[in-house]
Amino acid sequence: MSDCLFCKIRDGLIPAKVIYQDDECLAFEDINPQAPTHVLFIPRKHIPTVNDISVEDQATVGHLFVAAAKVAKERSHDSNGYRVVMNTHRDAGQTVFHIHLHLLAGRPLMWPPG
Repeated sequence: MSDCLFCKIRDGLIPAKVIYQDDECLAFEDINPQAPTHVLFIPRKHIPTVNDISVEDQATVGHLFVAAAKVAKERSHDSNGYRVVMNTHRDAGQTVFHIHLHLLAGRPLMWPPG
């Protein structure tokens, strides 16, 4: 998508602090962090919302969680805990319409979220 912020980051048109990448996903620091660790994991394929995930995307979406767990472990959050969340549409807080998995860690996270 030519107007998608995350596609532009994926394509190197907009700079981001990339902390992980492979053939299926890219992960970078959130520009408005809500925790000491706040990393966004995006699939390289443009998928606007969770509602748009197809059966063919199952492995890709699962891969986002595997990558997030790897980064959480590398940053030593695997024992104290971390949160992964994917927002869908505006009422849930989705502001960029390219699915992305948030990894939040480094402080106690309350439940329910705001």
